[in-house]
Amino acid sequence: MKTSDFIDLLAVDSGARWRFGSIFGLATALGILIAGGTFFVGIGFRPDISQAVESVRFLFKFVVTATLAIGATGAALHMGRPGVPVERWRWVLAAVPVLLVGAVALELIAVPRDAWMKQLVGHNSRFCLTLIPLLAIAPLACLLIALREGATTRPGLSGALAGLAASGIAATFYAANCTDDSPLFVTSWYPIATLIVVIVGYLAGRKILKW
Repeated sequence: MKTSDFIDLLAVDSGARWRFGSIFGLATALGILIAGGTFFVGIGFRPDISQAVESVRFLFKFVVTATLAIGATGAALHMGRPGVPVERWRWVLAAVPVLLVGAVALELIAVPRDAWMKQLVGHNSRFCLTLIPLLAIAPLACLLIALREGATTRPGLSGALAGLAASGIAATFYAANCTDDSPLFVTSWYPIATLIVVIVGYLAGRKILKW
């Protein structure tokens, strides 16, 4: 049997789809649990969390990171199922930059020009670039292992999407510790931390997920 024929068989085999979907779901849950455990044991909430939850800017961070995590996880799941369209998840992912651009525009209107750079630099860039990749390790590993049970035809892209999903999960936890709530900071530093994980996921995917 040719590889293409085998992939087509997997694409129409509902039993194989269900098995892979279950494995992927369990892997995602495990990655979230490990990342969450690492966060609560080693990092924890910001000191002013009770006041922060009353801020729209603080809550907005979770809207962005959760959207990223959900969209990338859904896209990665479908990449492991040949022939299954991923368009709707692309729309979810496309919402992330739209949200960020809109929030930055509002921030630039509300904040005086001479305070823009201060908001952008913030106080926690070093922690952002360190803790998001750290918290993403377990989710990325779990998702890559799960994707091995699928039949992805684009290992690099699948690995990158796994990295994107892991970053979204990690950033959602990290956002509860980060005291920089400005959209300028989030739009500048969170994507850099995410890019680190995406690159790792891409390189790992090319090796681990290759047929």
